[in-house]
Amino acid sequence: MLLLKIIYEGDSIIVDELQELKGYYKDKNIVLGICESIDENTHFIKILCDDDIYNEKLKSAIQLRVSTILYKIVVSIFKDKELYEILTDSYFFLRSDEIPELSDKIIKGLNGDENIKDETSIYCLNRQNNIIEKIKECIEEKDEINVEGFIRFRMKELLGDFQSIVDKIVETYLVEKEYNEFVKLLKYFVEVQESKIDELHIIIDSSGSYHLENREGKDIMDEFVNELLDCKMGSTINVEDMIISGLITNAPQKIIIHGAENSSNKELIETIKNVFLDRAIICSGCSRCVKTKIKI
Repeated sequence: MLLLKIIYEGDSIIVDELQELKGYYKDKNIVLGICESIDENTHFIKILCDDDIYNEKLKSAIQLRVSTILYKIVVSIFKDKELYEILTDSYFFLRSDEIPELSDKIIKGLNGDENIKDETSIYCLNRQNNIIEKIKECIEEKDEINVEGFIRFRMKELLGDFQSIVDKIVETYLVEKEYNEFVKLLKYFVEVQESKIDELHIIIDSSGSYHLENREGKDIMDEFVNELLDCKMGSTINVEDMIISGLITNAPQKIIIHGAENSSNKELIETIKNVFLDRAIICSGCSRCVKTKIKI
């Protein structure tokens, strides 16, 4: 029973991928036949199975796997013919040495790195699945796919999804770049600032509220607030910004954070660690840590 017919010209990754597909189903005790004929430079491949194991579920699964193979081909074409132009036209402000780095990130995003589960990779994976579904819909129309014909007439339909992936990855890259420059600036301020506190404890209780103490256990939160009020910043700054500003101003020799897991702003913790490096310590087992189990 014919499951799918594939037509393509020239060399392609399709045959190797189909052999892997055949091996995958063989391990599941499902025997597939791969029949290929060649007319001049045009290849005709039929994927077959015995009549007694044929069903719509198997047919749909094969179509999906072949759609994934064709997706790889489309990505390769997009990388070679479209990506550089998009980056240089839409993001002309990027430095020339940033283009290769961004291109690598975009290709990884297009190929779907399953080991990364941040917001950007999940977004890219959703877009990737959307493109694969469009390819599968095309295959379902006639139970066959002409690869060159699909690329020629359907590629434009996919460019919007590719553009969205590029935009998302570039946006993430620019945000990370801005953050790294911000951290670099803060590190410089800390390095040139005279330390006013030898040891500062940041205690984050179970409700996520922040409490600041010196070595002796004295609450010094008000000192941080008053310094910012003197600068006329207190009415607009939030508590996380206040803590960062206070840390930069006072440049403690040592910062010990208790109850870091209670913070709803993980970026604050990471920023403190990135700016103060080995001067910042995450504590998880002292008497102050007990306070983090309750709402102070």
